[in-house]
Amino acid sequence: MHRLINQAGRALALFTLSAVALAAQAASLEGAAQALGASQIQSIEFSGAGRWFQFGQAPAPDLPWPQFDVSRYVASIHYDSASARVQINRLQTVEPDRARPAPVEQKVDQYVSGKLAWNQGVAPAAANVTPQAAAVEERAAEIWATPQGFVKAALANQATSKSVKGGVEVSFTVAGKYRYVGFINEQDRVERVKTWIDNPVLGDTLVETSFDAYTNYGGVTFPSHIVRTQGGFRVLDIAVAEVKANSTAAQKVPDSIAQGVLPPVTVSVNKLAAGVFYLTGGTHHSVAIEQRNHIVLLEAPLNEARSLAVIDKVKETIPGKPIKYVVNTHAHFDHSGGLRTLVDEGATVVTHQGNVPYYKAAWSNAHALSPDRLAKSRKVARFDAFNSKHVLSDGHRKIEIYPIAGNTHNDAFALIYLPAEKILVEVDAYTPLAGNAKPPATPNPYAVNLEDNIDKLKLNVEQIAALHGPGVVKLSELRAYNASKVAGN
Repeated sequence: MHRLINQAGRALALFTLSAVALAAQAASLEGAAQALGASQIQSIEFSGAGRWFQFGQAPAPDLPWPQFDVSRYVASIHYDSASARVQINRLQTVEPDRARPAPVEQKVDQYVSGKLAWNQGVAPAAANVTPQAAAVEERAAEIWATPQGFVKAALANQATSKSVKGGVEVSFTVAGKYRYVGFINEQDRVERVKTWIDNPVLGDTLVETSFDAYTNYGGVTFPSHIVRTQGGFRVLDIAVAEVKANSTAAQKVPDSIAQGVLPPVTVSVNKLAAGVFYLTGGTHHSVAIEQRNHIVLLEAPLNEARSLAVIDKVKETIPGKPIKYVVNTHAHFDHSGGLRTLVDEGATVVTHQGNVPYYKAAWSNAHALSPDRLAKSRKVARFDAFNSKHVLSDGHRKIEIYPIAGNTHNDAFALIYLPAEKILVEVDAYTPLAGNAKPPATPNPYAVNLEDNIDKLKLNVEQIAALHGPGVVKLSELRAYNASKVAGN
């Protein structure tokens, strides 16, 4: 009996090795290049519809990125110039259990060419061109994570191949930095491509694109279904309807982008009260509050460059005192991307308890692609977490921090209140309107919720320092903005 079992085991092992060898014979990079016509394809355009997901904007740290319905998706890729244009018409998906502003169709027109990326406005603002330096890595990865793009890049970068179950794994590095790993099946079809790009919160972030249901589109072999994940959740899910080969020219870089001059990171200071400074100068603001022996910074948004500029301005404005605390309103990446820099500076992160496990896990990831200061110093983050009213006091000035209860923008969300100065600091719950803009017919439910929280907490607010928008406003402006809720009840 034992001999029979051993013989069976040896036979199974030989069969398995033979199967892998056959797969290796059936699947190869060269075979995929031939099957996909890679050498004959200088450009490709594919279009379809499906879903897009807003990376970094999950309504809670452990939830997927918010979903948008895509009625039109067109990707025009020119391989020789490493350039691409992606056009998306999208509308946020209604979630029955999460109140959101009334969805408005967004039309996106985004580009990359080599090391430059930009967005183009759509009519009537088609002339508007804005640099998107932070998007270069992601958009370049989308070029080489198409089936033909992956094969072309693999052949051009001395890829290595190894036999695996069901096919062959192909890996290579682009520009000595960006690693790509793809799987080619026994039919010489690229099934999936993995690569890694930098993110201020997640560090070296896996981007994985999967392909299935290959179809012949007028002589071009291409998948009819594409799914891309980033940071562990889907960012794209497209059913391909049409594919064209060699119909796309290299993208012409606008003169303003070709000059490669990015606007400097600027921080402007507006004194709101004694020892309270509103730090603006970009799309995302912060507030610095002086206490007896230290400084409390409210919000570290975007990325390290923004945080470094804010730190320099704070030290210039309030010299001789360290930044002891940085208060984080929520975990959306545009509001947490600069936190690691403050940790390196020595600040304790004050945030909702629901965010702490997420930050600990995210910040333990490698940051090898673009090492920030924390990756180099390896300092351990300190947290001061809360899930109810939390007070930072030096015996002279109180800073009150409250969870924003029931706000469906984010489930671990906070506002900050200075009772002596009667100043409320918040972001994303309410963004003051610019100029003479009229409030919407239906108010943003986040703003309605904010007003309800202010009233329930009995906060004596005179001014709101919103961390988005044109500046500081009176509480009466929030109430006026929300006034239409009464008519709707």
